[in-house]
Amino acid sequence: MKIYLYGSPILEKKVARVENLPEDFEKIIREMFNTMYDNSGIGLSANQVGLDMSFFITDISVHDPHFSRRVFINPEIVAAEGESEMEEGCLSIPGIRSTVIRPEKIVLRYMTPEGDLKEERFTDLMARVIQHETDHLNGIYFIDRISPLKRSFLSPKLKKLKEQALKEI
Repeated sequence: MKIYLYGSPILEKKVARVENLPEDFEKIIREMFNTMYDNSGIGLSANQVGLDMSFFITDISVHDPHFSRRVFINPEIVAAEGESEMEEGCLSIPGIRSTVIRPEKIVLRYMTPEGDLKEERFTDLMARVIQHETDHLNGIYFIDRISPLKRSFLSPKLKKLKEQALKEI
């Protein structure tokens, strides 16, 4: 699957809630995991591969063996607490990393691919990945959460990425 870059219109809007899973959802998920692994990612939102659907995948097992492949549909962060500072990167913004402050603990309400509604508490890296991917589904990049000064230093790189993204449309 193609990963859409910073500046692509699909990444800059809130995506549609999933009301019914498409018949080929298992295939979509499989292809998304392959794309994420091929690009050394630990999370990937549907809009990053051009789908206007509210779901994302994660696999942080390389960092925490308690968490393997997960799929979160219509995610909603219903509670957050604490503060954590960590460097983030993004498959849609290759070559750019920056420290981002986010809540350390969250409670997420979501649906599973089997249609079960869940509410689950997450901490540390998993909480961060979920927040990062949920932001994507709402048209927010991690660089939107850094200081204007830091962002200004990234401006030339971001401009090039945006030009590249718009050429590929």
